Amino acid sequence: MLESLPYPSPAREREEQYADLQSRIRGLLTGEGDWISALATIACELHHAFDAFHWTGFYRTTAPDLLRVGPYQGGHGCLEIPFGQGVCGHAASTKHTTVVPDVDSFTGHIACSSSTRSEIVVPVLSPSSGQVIAVLDVDSDYPAAFDEIDVRHLEKIVELLAEQFPHGEIL
Repeated sequence: MLESLPYPSPAREREEQYADLQSRIRGLLTGEGDWISALATIACELHHAFDAFHWTGFYRTTAPDLLRVGPYQGGHGCLEIPFGQGVCGHAASTKHTTVVPDVDSFTGHIACSSSTRSEIVVPVLSPSSGQVIAVLDVDSDYPAAFDEIDVRHLEKIVELLAEQFPHGEIL
């Protein structure tokens, strides 16, 4: 088991990394009309931006109260997650970002990877309906890898995605 994070780097440095990342994502998505391509691009950019991100990707709402794995980077992911189950399903059902510093302490955690120690899940909400169209899931093999800096910036990234694709795959 890994004992210490490759960061936290100073907060200012992480803020700058996220600002650069958001700018890069915004530029890459300009004119993009394909939802899956956008998800894949964001997953790739996020995954390679921070050493502590060991699984980075999306679960898409493909049926009522059902998430299905979408584009991601890292090892395999769970294929389906019902709303209300695991960290992803919890974030989807509550429509709120969920940060879990220790996945072993989260009742009902779904262990897609036995190496995961902490997780953050950010719901992607349709601006028009408020429906969950996807969730952004980031896992780390380090405990307590995510904090308020990650919450704030990852929420901004999913807001950008939702503005450009207000319905995701939900028609």
